[in-house]
Amino acid sequence: MQSGAYDPVDLERIDPARNMARFYRLSVQPTLFGEQSVIRSWGRIGTQGRSMMVTYASEGDAVKACKKLLCSKVARGYLCLNDVEKS
Repeated sequence: MQSGAYDPVDLERIDPARNMARFYRLSVQPTLFGEQSVIRSWGRIGTQGRSMMVTYASEGDAVKACKKLLCSKVARGYLCLNDVEKS
């Protein structure tokens, strides 16, 4: 994979007993100014949801933050919909 290009990670948490159907998406993308940004989108499945972008000075910092968010969501019961390296 080339530097600065990562596939988005899609997560879902569905619990019919609690009327819960949520999605969460994480991606690391380069900015126009040479920095890296973590873009996260979340909301109820079937809606547009919300988005947030946080910019980091280096690619390593952005990937580290993305992995931390991913681990946090998996610990809360979200299931990963695509293959992600466990490193």
